Amino acid sequence: MKTLRLGTRGSDLALWQARHVSVMLSEQLGCAAEIEIIKTQGDRIQNVAFHKMEGKGFFTKELQEALLDKRVDLVVHSLKDLPTESPPGLVVIAMPERACSADLLIAHRSVIESKNGLGLKPGRILGTSSLRRAAQALVSNPGITIKALRGNVPTRIDKLRNQQFDAILLAAAGVRRLELDLSDLECIELSPETMLPAPAQGALAIETREGDPETAILAKLHNPDVARCVNAERGLLKLLGGGCHIPLGCLATFASGIVHLDAAFGTIDEDMIKTEMIRASASAETSDEVAKRCLAALRQAAPALVEAALAKE
Repeated sequence: MKTLRLGTRGSDLALWQARHVSVMLSEQLGCAAEIEIIKTQGDRIQNVAFHKMEGKGFFTKELQEALLDKRVDLVVHSLKDLPTESPPGLVVIAMPERACSADLLIAHRSVIESKNGLGLKPGRILGTSSLRRAAQALVSNPGITIKALRGNVPTRIDKLRNQQFDAILLAAAGVRRLELDLSDLECIELSPETMLPAPAQGALAIETREGDPETAILAKLHNPDVARCVNAERGLLKLLGGGCHIPLGCLATFASGIVHLDAAFGTIDEDMIKTEMIRASASAETSDEVAKRCLAALRQAAPALVEAALAKE
């Protein structure tokens, strides 16, 4: 059995993903995997909100460097963390699956006023470092206070339990993959009408060296239905300049040969107090075309907002 070196971050969720892909390699391809943990910039810097960090690829750059240096043969990413352009010499060879794309509101039960939208009482403190989540939360639930939240999934939940926050927002996929006991807390899966997810949220990506014969077999793990939708979402992200520095939520679906893309985009101030958001939708036969049409729809709805984002590219 061929053994491949699989690079991953060391968080609980990243290790779950690496082990999950390792099982796929064994059961579907007859390959073994040796997992190697690599620390990234996003792992090392825990006291700065994402939107205040410079550059892109906070959770991926060091993994990609290990690939290019041939210290590992493949790396597994949360696709939403991966920049829209790969470094020369690397390729996403497979997008094997996508779990639930929704966001999850996790809160102390006493702070929930209703189960419509976020349902938080005014003045409550919501934890997130995502501009996308913060902006949509303020639109859905005016009067709440946004406070930066960093750390891996269990750490963030511990901060909630320790009363540092009244509620927090996390990706449902990560929470469910870790099978955490949240029976003492209120958990509400947010609908796309309340909170559109990050592009490719819930999806996994396997990245390798381009043209490497040792890993070419991994292409068999690729799921074209998953790729069609996440490529539409990431295509829109790329057209808008990409990265966690812009509040963009979007979700693509595919039915009867048509890709449909819903998007929420806008601005939010550095202190995450004031926001302006717009929504738009588009449909097309291909991922590239629907991304272009959705950008055009956003531009038509709020030209100044979109042009300001494009000017920062």
